[in-house]
Amino acid sequence: MRHGKKVNHLSRRSEHRAALLMNMANSLIEHKRITTTLAKAKALRVYIEPLITRSKTDTTHNRRTIFSYLRSKEAITELYREVAPKVADRPGGYTRIIRTGYRPGDNSEMCLIELVDFNTVYGTDAPVKGEGAAKKRTRRGAAKKKDGAEGAEATAEGAAKAPRAKKAKAEGEEPAKKAPAKKAAAKKADAAEGEEKPKATRKKKSDDEK
Repeated sequence: MRHGKKVNHLSRRSEHRAALLMNMANSLIEHKRITTTLAKAKALRVYIEPLITRSKTDTTHNRRTIFSYLRSKEAITELYREVAPKVADRPGGYTRIIRTGYRPGDNSEMCLIELVDFNTVYGTDAPVKGEGAAKKRTRRGAAKKKDGAEGAEATAEGAAKAPRAKKAKAEGEEPAKKAPAKKAAAKKADAAEGEEKPKATRKKKSDDEK
């Protein structure tokens, strides 16, 4: 039984396992993200995160300790020049594991392991959900907004015309709206006179005949 055994041997001897993790750590520091199996990524995370924490303090002792794990001068230079300044304010959790599916053939679970501060797809610069996103528009909502806008325009026009009418009354002038009403009344009066005139002529003709 496997009780109390927290270390995953990855089906390798200790020397082979150490060499595998060393090469994967160098690749991760150089490329900032690598694709591997989920079991190897979890083992790599435990291996590399203490080294990144040590790189925050640039001393000869820490450099030699990290070199004993990585055995690569180029990887140590990259770690101290590029990685350490970016993760200086982060209290642990320097890597992220993203599952990508299963490998065809042996059906092993694959994943992407990357350094959190070096991602270019998402992070602090990505838009937060609900901010800057286009709102879903419906026909009803658009109609209501249109009616509301028309009502607001009508009230604005009425408010603009009210001071003009008051000003015209104060000066003794009639508002511009009353002129059409007067013209309509005059037209009605002319039409009524036109109808009454033929009746009068008819009465006169009847008297002459008598």
